[in-house]
Amino acid sequence: MTSATSRPVNRTSVQWSAVCGRYLVAQESTPARSLLIEELPFAIGPKCNGPVVCLGCCRPAPATDVEELCVLCGWPLCEECSENEDSPHVQLECREFQISGARFYRLPSGSSYCPQLDCILPLRVLLAKEANPKRWEVEVAPMEHHESERRLNEDVWHADLVNIAQYLRGPCKLASRFSEELIMQVVGVLEVNAFEARTARGYPLRCLYPYTGILAHSCVPNTARSIYPSEGFKIRLRAMVDLDDGQPLHHSYTYTLDGTAQRQTHLREGKFFTCNCERCLDPTELQTHFSSLKCGQCAEGFLASKQPTEVDTSWNCCSCGASTSNVDVETTIKSIQSEVSGVQALEMGPHRLEEAERLLRKYKSLLHPLHFIATGLRQLLIEMYGRVQRYEMVQLSDDLLERKAELCRQVLSVLNKFEPGLSRSRAMNLYELHVPLVLLAKSGFIASKLNGGELRARLVDAIDLLKECVEILQYEDKCSQEGVLCEVAKQALRQLTLSVEGLGSELD
Repeated sequence: MTSATSRPVNRTSVQWSAVCGRYLVAQESTPARSLLIEELPFAIGPKCNGPVVCLGCCRPAPATDVEELCVLCGWPLCEECSENEDSPHVQLECREFQISGARFYRLPSGSSYCPQLDCILPLRVLLAKEANPKRWEVEVAPMEHHESERRLNEDVWHADLVNIAQYLRGPCKLASRFSEELIMQVVGVLEVNAFEARTARGYPLRCLYPYTGILAHSCVPNTARSIYPSEGFKIRLRAMVDLDDGQPLHHSYTYTLDGTAQRQTHLREGKFFTCNCERCLDPTELQTHFSSLKCGQCAEGFLASKQPTEVDTSWNCCSCGASTSNVDVETTIKSIQSEVSGVQALEMGPHRLEEAERLLRKYKSLLHPLHFIATGLRQLLIEMYGRVQRYEMVQLSDDLLERKAELCRQVLSVLNKFEPGLSRSRAMNLYELHVPLVLLAKSGFIASKLNGGELRARLVDAIDLLKECVEILQYEDKCSQEGVLCEVAKQALRQLTLSVEGLGSELD
């Protein structure tokens, strides 16, 4: 599944700097939500360090002793994909495995990682290079692959060399076509630049977009991307906020709701640079105190990193000036995160919800109210309130409905800073917020706490939330989780609008 061309929209142009290398800028003043880039992938394939998956649709292999294998080459392929001549496996590596006789070996019992499949996406990139040499030379070959930095991690470099480069040149008999140097360059290009996506059925995979892939990074991105599995995994990049002519375009290489130290570690180890964006350089993370701890020496202060981008920085209280070492802060955070991971690992149910609430209370006196760990727990609770046994939406008391609404508002207060405008995370939390607001309004009216006009005003507020949710999610692939939610939100919006119109005629 490759494409011969990519089609950047005429709202971007390529620039170069010594710091960023190649990067993209807005070519003109661009309103929020405008389309900036539309591009088909150079190659797609399974993630590395993963389990056995179908090489057609990336569905994980069933947990049985019998694996579904391609009848032509013997590599993993589900029955449905084996009948599909357009399957990427059939179109690409199957023929190479048939010619070479390279065999797929069953994993040992209890093993969950299949190193043999790590070669698939690099091989697909190499085959696309042969099929589209011009696009390779113009778009892919110049992409960063950070060979010198990757060589410093000797264990990973050696594993890639053996499992990918030497395997393709040896058992796959491709030595005459692809040099070891070229293969390792491709591995680096994918490691640094590939985007994660999901198939229409929700299975994870990686895609390489040579043009979109040169976007610079910021921990407060100004673009939003959507990938469309129903259109050959085409990517569309849109302006998250209004953009000025010549403004650099950014997306985030990290999880936005991680703290600064966690984001910096990810970027140093996986992308080989230190981020110096406005958020990372600000100890308060744009006044959210997203990584701050409460001071143990005074009642009002918070400990913030003195130099957030430095590995061994001190943490100082913004009120009394008390200082704490980075080692002490890291120890505290790791201990709390270990407890949080234990809760996340619990089966979805009332015990998991109650444990998450317990941890929020336990560390209330230690973490800033908007700390990233507290925010993560709130997001977890938002997803559980209304969905788990004993806490289903129709069972929630007014107090618990208020609780869910407050959790949504707190998470949105952070997202409004870090992901303003066109943000899927914001949209999903807007949808979650509208539900308790509607139920509270109706229960208040039934209990005569609200009159008709007040009920109508509360419902109009919920309608406004749904409208923004739909406006954001309308750009998602209809088969994706976000696209499905968009249709659900549209239906809720129609029903709520009819209810308000009915109220309006009654009040008149």
